[in-house]
Amino acid sequence: MTLSEIAAGIEVTTEQHDRGAAVVDDTGVKLVDRLAAHADALPCTAAATATLVTTYTGGGSVGEAAREAEVAPMTAAKALHRCGIAGLCPLAPTRRGIVREWLDGRQTRSDAVALSGGDEAAFALTTYIETHDPVPEIAETIAAASEVDVGVGTLGGSLSLPDDLR
Repeated sequence: MTLSEIAAGIEVTTEQHDRGAAVVDDTGVKLVDRLAAHADALPCTAAATATLVTTYTGGGSVGEAAREAEVAPMTAAKALHRCGIAGLCPLAPTRRGIVREWLDGRQTRSDAVALSGGDEAAFALTTYIETHDPVPEIAETIAAASEVDVGVGTLGGSLSLPDDLR
């Protein structure tokens, strides 16, 4: 049996409509405009956050980014964390566990601060990081808008990853 014999009784009863290719190109949208949709999830304005991200991913420190954006360094670290940039927690993982114990009600605050190193600012930032996850939409926006892998601290590009870890 040939193909023409198989298709002998088949006829087309409907037609397809050519709708064209769906094109979504928002590469011209500024970072501040992308962040504006999530401004309520950020500890500072979308414009300040855009400045923070641009300065920090460009190799600046949190302090330099904060000065550039005219916000407090603590606010800068919080905003960068909400943008999905890793490596901002000032406490080691073991000491972060102490903060989690306090958050769970298994430690008093004064004991937790003392056990974590006694630095109020570090304790406060770690508490924020433990209680506020990065906003996925913002993290995706930042990853797409920058050349920096937000999950890897690259120290302004001075570190590289082996090819097998990329």
